[in-house]
Amino acid sequence: MSSDEQPKVRRVLQLRFTLPTADSTQLAAMIKAAAPFYQMFGKAEVRLLQNVDDPAKFIQLIEYEADEGWELNRQRIASDARMQAYLQTWRTMFPGALEFDVFQQV
Repeated sequence: MSSDEQPKVRRVLQLRFTLPTADSTQLAAMIKAAAPFYQMFGKAEVRLLQNVDDPAKFIQLIEYEADEGWELNRQRIASDARMQAYLQTWRTMFPGALEFDVFQQV
């Protein structure tokens, strides 16, 4: 690693939500259109999972690798205008609660 490269951390962001119906067409299109945004997380991979027993429930997983300094500043990132606009879009799409957690592999 060169002296100007920061150490990386690997994280998994998990979003849990329920749609008014089991039709995920609009959601999948939004996730695809947001692909450039996900790269803000750094080397991101995105997956959308649908609950087999309750098809209106979904989990979106965003696995990313980011600079350690960026990760340590998640509070600042959460207040970033792009992040706020993204979250507002999600909140308008889903009438129920939008829950999210950040995980690390152990």
